[in-house]
Amino acid sequence: MTMTAAAERRVPPLAYGLLVVLCLALYLPGFFTLPPFDRDESRFAQASYQMLDTGDLVDIRFQDEARHKKPVGIYWMQSAATVLAGTPGVKEIWTYRLPSLLGAVAAVLLTAWAGARLFGTAVGLSAAVMLAGCVVLGVEARLAKTDAVLLATLVAAQGALALAYRARPGGEESAAPRWTWLLFWGAAGISVLVKGPLVALVSGGTAAGLVLADRLQGGRWSAGWLRALRPGWGLLLLAALVLPWLVAIAVQTKGAFFAESVGHDMLGKVASGQEGKGLPPGYYLLTFLVTFQPWAFLALAAVPWVWANRTRAAVRFCLAWIIPTWIVFELVPTKLLHYTLPAFPAVALLAAAMLHDGYERLRGRWPFRVALGLGAFGFAALAVAVAVLPWVIDRRINPAAVAAVPVVLVLFAGMVALLNRGRRTLGLAAGLASAGILYVAAYGATLPALDGLWVSRSAAALVAANRTCPGSVVASAGYSEPSLVFLVGTRTSLVSGDKAAAHLAAEPACALALVESRQEAAFRTGLDAAGIAAPQVQALGVAEGLNYNNGRRMVLTLYRLGR
Repeated sequence: MTMTAAAERRVPPLAYGLLVVLCLALYLPGFFTLPPFDRDESRFAQASYQMLDTGDLVDIRFQDEARHKKPVGIYWMQSAATVLAGTPGVKEIWTYRLPSLLGAVAAVLLTAWAGARLFGTAVGLSAAVMLAGCVVLGVEARLAKTDAVLLATLVAAQGALALAYRARPGGEESAAPRWTWLLFWGAAGISVLVKGPLVALVSGGTAAGLVLADRLQGGRWSAGWLRALRPGWGLLLLAALVLPWLVAIAVQTKGAFFAESVGHDMLGKVASGQEGKGLPPGYYLLTFLVTFQPWAFLALAAVPWVWANRTRAAVRFCLAWIIPTWIVFELVPTKLLHYTLPAFPAVALLAAAMLHDGYERLRGRWPFRVALGLGAFGFAALAVAVAVLPWVIDRRINPAAVAAVPVVLVLFAGMVALLNRGRRTLGLAAGLASAGILYVAAYGATLPALDGLWVSRSAAALVAANRTCPGSVVASAGYSEPSLVFLVGTRTSLVSGDKAAAHLAAEPACALALVESRQEAAFRTGLDAAGIAAPQVQALGVAEGLNYNNGRRMVLTLYRLGR
């Protein structure tokens, strides 16, 4: 490769800096103000808090229950972030979200780097902008979970794999950089510690897909280019990163971790839909109209271009990245919106490549018009949903959310108009502005103000206002969301109505009971059994709203014994 060609495949430091600023502008609205949400976020954050509280950096626990579903990596990261933020003894959900924020930013930067090596600097930067602005990464950047960090490790591994593939015989490079294998196996090791063997599906599926595609294109069966990854030394590095904790957890749990994480969690997702999330194939194609906004129409419009350019090495690499991963997740019964996120950097790269190399030729054809119609419909539905949500939840109107709808739709239309005129940079900027304003309206103004959505927040405030004994334990009957445990305390007891009554009777001076209306009858029966007359029970207040995990409206009443 000549000096000029090499320069065209590198991202300037200033561009990386601007991408960081862009990511922070997109992800920080709501980052500090959104209460703990999503059952997984609260479980991860609470387990990380307990890791700090107990000093046990090997075993993972939620209250007294062993949490043997995911490896330890994210808990270490969340614990370290909380210590570095200076709040190890105080529960602030944002400190546990910091690894996700950094992971999302890193994934965007790595997409720019890998995309530049595959398609050139302009495409790499455009793809990074698309990934930064897409809906699903914006959600994951604000959640104390594994997925944003996992994405960063996967893109790093895929970038290293791309370097090795470009250095194959007859490829675009004479040799892969000497550090390629370190990047690949280091990223793979961290990925395994964060979420198990998913990297084997993404990178292994990509490598297998490339070998098959090269053969079908008239070549021969050859995987010799993978030698650039030095699998012998690489596996030793992987083992050095992963085995110490695997051995420690195997010894400490007598093998229970592997039985739970592999036998129940991973294989359970494959065999059937867990937690009511079993859905048919095609789900991810349909929800793509929301998850990749505001760029979904560009990705759909790129399909004819991708087919026409399928023999290009960079396009072939992205297809091998997307297709095996996407097919597996469509076939697995358990489906959640973010599961296909590992394929989104490659989707963004293909959409960006089409934007720079074929947009003008495609925009007058019927597939483009269909793609634009579907993409516009998905984005409009998303914007309207943000505006309607306060009425659905709290029966009120949020002026900021309503005002945002026409603004973001006009900006979306402006993006299309600018792109149609060949103004790519301004068009992408308009698309980012539409997404950014929608995210500010959603995460900064609308969601934090939805009292009916955050039942645990309301309940925790009610408990804090009435907790006269510093160490008093709350028994919650009929409401067992992990967010309640994170906000109210590790010792929070999740029980039935009759046991909540027994809890009050056992510690009459300090105990509190939070009782959901469906458990009131059992609570009253338990009071009678404990010999507590109704006048002795004092109702301190009510927290009510919608449990978004099961769609039920609920009323929680906080009780203590009268004095």
